[in-house]
Amino acid sequence: MSQRPIYLDAHATTPMDERVLAAMLPYFTEHFGNPSTNTHVYGWEASAAVKSAREAIAAIINATPEEIVFTSGATEANNLAIKGVAEAYFNQGKHIITVATEHRAVLDPCAYLETLGFEVTYLPVQPDGLLDIEQLKAAIREDTILVSVMAANNEIGVLQPLTKIGEICHSHGVLFHTDAAQAIAKIPLDVAAMNIDLMSLTAHKVYGPKGIGALYVRRRDPRVKLASQIQGGGQERGRRSGTLYTPQIVGFAQALEIAMASRELESDRLLQLKKQLWSMFETLEGIHLNGSFTDSLTGNLNLSIEGVDGSALLLAIQSAIAVSSGSACSSTSTAPSHVLTALGRDEKLAHASLRFGIGRFNTTEEIKTAGEVAIATIKSLRQANQLQPQ
Repeated sequence: MSQRPIYLDAHATTPMDERVLAAMLPYFTEHFGNPSTNTHVYGWEASAAVKSAREAIAAIINATPEEIVFTSGATEANNLAIKGVAEAYFNQGKHIITVATEHRAVLDPCAYLETLGFEVTYLPVQPDGLLDIEQLKAAIREDTILVSVMAANNEIGVLQPLTKIGEICHSHGVLFHTDAAQAIAKIPLDVAAMNIDLMSLTAHKVYGPKGIGALYVRRRDPRVKLASQIQGGGQERGRRSGTLYTPQIVGFAQALEIAMASRELESDRLLQLKKQLWSMFETLEGIHLNGSFTDSLTGNLNLSIEGVDGSALLLAIQSAIAVSSGSACSSTSTAPSHVLTALGRDEKLAHASLRFGIGRFNTTEEIKTAGEVAIATIKSLRQANQLQPQ
């Protein structure tokens, strides 16, 4: 069997940690009850497992268990947060603020709400991908009901100043939602200290199962009203109906607890691997770092490369390195990354980009090999195309 490519696409998804799988398995075959069933031991077992997981997830972000709503992932959580707030508060205002570099799971619900008469302000970012706080302040109006800013960008890894944003929102009586899919268990997140009212989470970015996520919804100071988007059995206090997927929920909590236990050590190790990879690319001309090297996830390195065709580059390295040029959710699109164009990259450079997502199981040897392969391929394509960096 041929050797599989080195996996460096941890922002798209991560392999499940074996410890997570081990925690999940009994709930597929032995403790398989419906957690909403309260008439026999099978339901009690499942209910207890869900309760324990809910408590663990809540503790990680300094929330209460009742504030955690399980969803199918961060995309559903984002939709529930944005549409749910819009429906619940439309009598108070129809203005929403977000950022041009948000994930499509935030931008598309906002665009949908515009067709219903809501007005959305899409704030630009600075060249390093960070939001201009003064522009946010200036954008808030009397009819603003929600600000949505992601914690860590899925393409360039930039970390937004959540605490400052939360302070501004609460000083104006505006709800603050953050998509923390890429950030959870990688950076400190405290919904109380950061004045966060709604937070979207997912498991599969932190070595947990796909198909499970959660939305934190503040219950006091202020109590956030939320219109459910899925009606049915009344689960999750009526905010998200549907039979709870016990094995996935157990795996979600286990993945977060493992990540939290090693967060600082893992962050330091990933930063060293990132520095190792960047030091190799720095030797080339025409290499542009996208975003901020310091104010970003330690496992993220996003580069735009002059003198190559992006599609040709990805095709040439795919047998040796598994990377992407942008969001996994829009990888089939031929349009350049909206995140990179928001940074000011032209269409050619935006297309010719590589997003390295370094993860828990990557080694220094893999980083060295990946860098060598990518750099040799870039040089070869430049020579073949007789293109030189501008």
